[in-house]
Amino acid sequence: MLKISHISKTFNPGTVNSKKVMDDFLLDVAKGQFVTIIGANGAGKSTLFNAIAGSIIPDTGSIVLDGEDITLKSEHKRARSIGRLFQDPMRGSAPGMSVEENLALSAGRGGWMSRISKADRRDFRDRLALLDLGLEDRMKQPVGLLSGGQRQALTLLMATITPPKLLLLDEHTAALDPATAEKVLALTTKIVKEDNLTCLMITHNMQSALALGDRTIMMDRGDIILDVAGEERRGLTVENLLLRFKNASGRALSNDRMLLT
Repeated sequence: MLKISHISKTFNPGTVNSKKVMDDFLLDVAKGQFVTIIGANGAGKSTLFNAIAGSIIPDTGSIVLDGEDITLKSEHKRARSIGRLFQDPMRGSAPGMSVEENLALSAGRGGWMSRISKADRRDFRDRLALLDLGLEDRMKQPVGLLSGGQRQALTLLMATITPPKLLLLDEHTAALDPATAEKVLALTTKIVKEDNLTCLMITHNMQSALALGDRTIMMDRGDIILDVAGEERRGLTVENLLLRFKNASGRALSNDRMLLT
């Protein structure tokens, strides 16, 4: 489903602030695979997502999604086949529009100042009820009045209401309290599994990285230093990951934020 071949990226080239963040990066992701991605700050995780989503264009290499070369495709055109959630619950939805208007817009059925049919409204209500957050009774309320957890769950529903070819989750529960984060992660797993979505999820929680999905990769300095799946992954612990990071990189993982469980 996703094939990233030999991409490189340097910011501010030719200046004193020149910084190479990726060099000959390779990654293949099969259709329906759920990959969790971990790594310290500056490892290149967000750069990878930005390159896939079209926020930045790599200097060299190619990105192919479902057989189509999207390397130079604009970000807004990629958004038709790539869903993305960010760490900030305030991104990804329109605060001044109602819950049902946001859903209608993401489903391609109109939005603000457009008529929402009774059938659409029933469909939205049924989908919202599955979130178990009471949003089915707040469909007329502006999204800006929702809590962070409610808004993030709604954004997840919006990103997948028309199943995308690829779903990118950029630490989408990091800003939530533990109980709400757990609920959103459970919802994420349910949606990805039911719709057989191809999914990449960046997480700061190493335990979640091993418990969720079916493949885990660890990034460091713009490259993949660990890629595990199947039986090998099932036998790993957080302590194993820390040791393997040290063996692969030659240093201990010093980012305390990565040690959360």
